[in-house]
Amino acid sequence: MISPDEWWVVDESRSFDRGRLIWAFIPHVDQNPYTLIPTGRKEPTVHKEATVKISPLNIRQITRYPQLPVAALPQIDKEVFTVYRAKKRPAIIISSGGTSVEDALKRGKPKSHYAPTILVAPFYGGDQEGQRAGFLAAFTERVRRCEYPQFMWDMLPLDSSTKESVVRLDHIQPIGRSEDSVEITKYRLSSTALFFFDEWLEWIVTGQLRAESILGEYREELLKIPYCH
Repeated sequence: MISPDEWWVVDESRSFDRGRLIWAFIPHVDQNPYTLIPTGRKEPTVHKEATVKISPLNIRQITRYPQLPVAALPQIDKEVFTVYRAKKRPAIIISSGGTSVEDALKRGKPKSHYAPTILVAPFYGGDQEGQRAGFLAAFTERVRRCEYPQFMWDMLPLDSSTKESVVRLDHIQPIGRSEDSVEITKYRLSSTALFFFDEWLEWIVTGQLRAESILGEYREELLKIPYCH
């Protein structure tokens, strides 16, 4: 099996490589989203400021904004403004986002259609400490044994009070490929660790874990160990 020293390696290139450890603001995906609704302007002639109302957003309800011209909140048909709580978390780059599209193929189209993104999976602190909820020890023990395809245990090489972390592979999401959205660390997975990680990604995506894989053999041995909790 891969030793801890061979898992995370130092790479000062600061590139958006697959397997790179980063920091990013990650929304709480399990929360009920809210929508931001313009309700009025502080002054009738000022179009840069407005008062707003925050209301629950339900996909089964049609949200219609009042026709209120506000420069900062343009009203576009079939679009709504959403509000989420988010937290700055460590994350691992799953995909660097593909190949750039030539300018000639983007001419006259919205920038959002081609804006570069990366796919990331966030880490959550495993320790129960202070205000950090963490995870139950019995659950973490099962994660260490590779019981769940969506949870993967790790110890990140970051200056943090968190000793253990759990990456949520069912929280893979796109974020902007920009230094305004991403804080790159000097750490990335080694080539050997990335191979192991790719087997885990295949497991979460397909729902199947190949018995002859390194992960499959490792998991089989771990599941033979008696539980402590």
